[in-house]
Amino acid sequence: MTTYDVISPVTEKPCATVELADIERTDEVVARAKAAAPAWRETAPADRARLLRRFAAQVDSHLEELAQLEVRNAGHTISNARWEAGNVRDVLEYFSAAPERLCGKQIPVAGGIDVTFHEPLGVVGIIVPWNFPMPIAGWGMAPALAAGNTVVLKPAELTPLTAIRLGELALEAGIPEGVFTVLPGEGAVVGARFVSHPDVRKVCFTGSTRVGKQIMAGAANDLTRVTLELGGKSANIIFDDADLERAAASAPGAVFDNAGQDCCARGRILVQRYVFDKFMELLEPGVTSYRAIDPSDEDAQMGPLITHVQREKVRGYVESSDVAFRGTVPDGPGYWYPPTAVLPTSTDDPVWQDEVFGPVVAVLPFDDEADAIAKANDTAYGLSGSIWSENIGRALRVARGVEAGNLSVNSNASVRYNTPFGGFKGSGIGRELGPDALASFTEVKNVFIATDH
Repeated sequence: MTTYDVISPVTEKPCATVELADIERTDEVVARAKAAAPAWRETAPADRARLLRRFAAQVDSHLEELAQLEVRNAGHTISNARWEAGNVRDVLEYFSAAPERLCGKQIPVAGGIDVTFHEPLGVVGIIVPWNFPMPIAGWGMAPALAAGNTVVLKPAELTPLTAIRLGELALEAGIPEGVFTVLPGEGAVVGARFVSHPDVRKVCFTGSTRVGKQIMAGAANDLTRVTLELGGKSANIIFDDADLERAAASAPGAVFDNAGQDCCARGRILVQRYVFDKFMELLEPGVTSYRAIDPSDEDAQMGPLITHVQREKVRGYVESSDVAFRGTVPDGPGYWYPPTAVLPTSTDDPVWQDEVFGPVVAVLPFDDEADAIAKANDTAYGLSGSIWSENIGRALRVARGVEAGNLSVNSNASVRYNTPFGGFKGSGIGRELGPDALASFTEVKNVFIATDH
């Protein structure tokens, strides 16, 4: 088994050494998950719910430890990291109610009684990205476990530390061995084996659209179920009747949060032409004063990018664009890139079309509702977005016209654990979170009972 030095994006130095699983180790862990599945499936719903609540309580009692670990490993600000650890707790609490509410239906039929059951799939493989290691782990494992499946979770090579700790906390909470296992490894090894393994009945993947397509193609061989949460290039649409001060004040956080390494980042701002100049005046101080400082500082709004490679990718997009204004970053170590606003020449510019995954926002004007919808939809993605207008009728018309799975009106919120999350087009397949998430981790079984004899 090989090892891997985990590099902190804050110090550019190793912060841990992790063992990476090979195919043989992956097969062993999947075999243990398969062996544990019958007992977990047969665990009484109330008992399964109780264990999930204990898991949530363990996470809650280790929130600060998990948060500090994420600051060091991923460069997240301490305030964000605390929210992320709390989100894992909240998602576990939310889905702990599901085992006792996983109800089927009684369907009226002639000659008997017809009922349906939601049966667990078996072993679920979850592949977690490096940008939000804790929340996305929770979004997959909590409903999968609640539905009676066993889970093997592969964290990203760059950010495995909080996932490893969550695996330990699950055992401390009483989750049985083999029911939830964290398996660090390379995507091309462990992740690929999830896809090809006949005993892995579902794969949840969050990451790039390119890799998502590969996973979907590979999963077809065994008809393995998939949930894919992929890229995004979300639009923030500002109409001339919007509260411009409020919209401008919230726009920087909507794209620079987590240094722009967020598939929901509002990396495109569309402003109605009549108020474009005014909006830019209001936006500038929010960009130039955005606090990109040591992420362990309580006042930090943004940390560094995850790697030197990612920083150079972001730099390439900006160097070919017209910079409107930018903020500042610390001197010294860390993969820092300043918050930056650019002015594309057209909707064909790469900085407008591509998922930059960095603290860069592109701003363009639009003329009317139809133009705003057309420009917002002129992308391969369709994950999230915002609409700012005091006219609710207009906001609803535009919301229905924009091809995205998660939209906010007069807000930039994208994620709530009790509402569905997922995308259109190249942003993925399936929905996570909310009351319907459990269904994708089960098979519907129909049973007819004859009563006419």
